[in-house]
Amino acid sequence: MKTMKMIMMAIALCVALPSYAQDIKPAEVKKEMKRVADWQIEHFRDSYSGRKKPHHPLAWTNGALYVGMVKWASMAEDDKYWEWMKQIGEDQQWKLHERMYHADDHTVGQMYVALYRKYGDKEMIAPTKEHLRYIYYHPANTSLQWVDNLNYKHDRWSWCDALFMAPPLWAQLYKETGDKMYLDFLMKEFKATTDLLFDKKENLYYRDQSYMGKLDNGTKIFWGRGNGWVLGGLTNVMNELDTSSKEYRYFLKIYKKMAAKLVKIQTPEGHWAMSLLGHEFYPTPETSGSAFYTYGLAWGINRGILDKATYKPAVIKGWNSLVSHITVEGMLGYVQPIGAAPGKAWPDKTEVYGAGAFLSAGAEVYKLVGGL
Repeated sequence: MKTMKMIMMAIALCVALPSYAQDIKPAEVKKEMKRVADWQIEHFRDSYSGRKKPHHPLAWTNGALYVGMVKWASMAEDDKYWEWMKQIGEDQQWKLHERMYHADDHTVGQMYVALYRKYGDKEMIAPTKEHLRYIYYHPANTSLQWVDNLNYKHDRWSWCDALFMAPPLWAQLYKETGDKMYLDFLMKEFKATTDLLFDKKENLYYRDQSYMGKLDNGTKIFWGRGNGWVLGGLTNVMNELDTSSKEYRYFLKIYKKMAAKLVKIQTPEGHWAMSLLGHEFYPTPETSGSAFYTYGLAWGINRGILDKATYKPAVIKGWNSLVSHITVEGMLGYVQPIGAAPGKAWPDKTEVYGAGAFLSAGAEVYKLVGGL
């Protein structure tokens, strides 16, 4: 009886999963990416996930969406996605968001650089270059310790999310200009953050200094999406650097350590837990962090950095988990709301950064399964 019940459960699972669950085809990956991208653009100015009003177009939430949308636009057979982003840049006069030093407010610059690379208009990145040049010559010499002084604790990359938001932009401008100023600042600040927040035993990052030494149900607190931000940031930084450089090797070393850890702690269902070491206490799926892990691991396989036999099964499980949480309309569900720690997620709630992470994942999964 028990055996028969297990067989019936397995059959039900196969029926519930998309038809390509066991044999993912490039066309199916693009189909899912398009559904998510189109839904997100259609609902760009809507309020959802409990918010009262939409995010500002330059907010980090949308900046993370644009990072993924750029990858989808490069694959899509329609320039409407590029034009959509270009219109946002024009409407905002190609400026970064309000706060001079806050990494979150620099995220949108990554989209500006991508648009500059496509259209060749230097005005698209001129304000961003000026903004970062000011930071370089007027650095915030404040502590990375997490204290309750909101006036300055975000002036440097003192929380792990920041490693996705700002470092890739500094790397992009270094690649575009050849000005070592951008690389020097990137390395100095990234190393300072890593020296503080990276747990060398677990090979994961604390969200910020305030979580160090704390336990949740007896486990260290390593936030799922927080480490997703880091892996996505590492990947996007390495995309910009010479693979023979010492700077690239620095990031690669961290990346490999994180990848080896992540493949071991993936849940049987294919996602990664909101508290990475406490799956039994946080069983609810969470798609934004899981999408970044799927993206980062697939990227490593595609570039011959990670062993395909070891890591591809994890990527396939991760992708299948993600697409199983897309609604009929194209909304990616189970995206944890804005936060800083493990929490809750729901099948009928989403956030723009979840879609961005999913589109990044799809771009690399597409290549992994044979897409050009």
